[in-house]
Amino acid sequence: MGSGGFASPDVAAKFNACPAHARRALMSIRDWIFELAGEIDGVGPITESLKWGEPAWRPKSGSGITIRADWKAKTPDQVMIFFDCKTDLIDRTRSLLSTDLMTEGNRAIILPLDRPLPEPAIKTALGWALTYHRDRKQDLKQQAT
Repeated sequence: MGSGGFASPDVAAKFNACPAHARRALMSIRDWIFELAGEIDGVGPITESLKWGEPAWRPKSGSGITIRADWKAKTPDQVMIFFDCKTDLIDRTRSLLSTDLMTEGNRAIILPLDRPLPEPAIKTALGWALTYHRDRKQDLKQQAT
């Protein structure tokens, strides 16, 4: 899918309702998700939809978890990327990428809009999310042997 070309008119409307600087950041995140899905073995096509009113992406292959990203009027100077709070992804992000990314609790990465997005760190975290289930299955197999 990539840049533009929204499969869902609801997702397109959500992006278009954001201020320009937030929309650019969200489009970068969206583009990186689709780019990574095409580059990482076993991820494949992405389903794009709205979940809880936020743009959401999930690998059709089941290799990873749902990733959501949004801008909120109550916090106009940032966008956030949300992961399932039952995963260890935010803890992993906090411990391994903490100098590049701010986090909130165990569910979100906070990205201030007054500076460039830290692309390598975001892509690393997105890659972890896109392969979360696949990686956990491999870890369990390795532990069993």
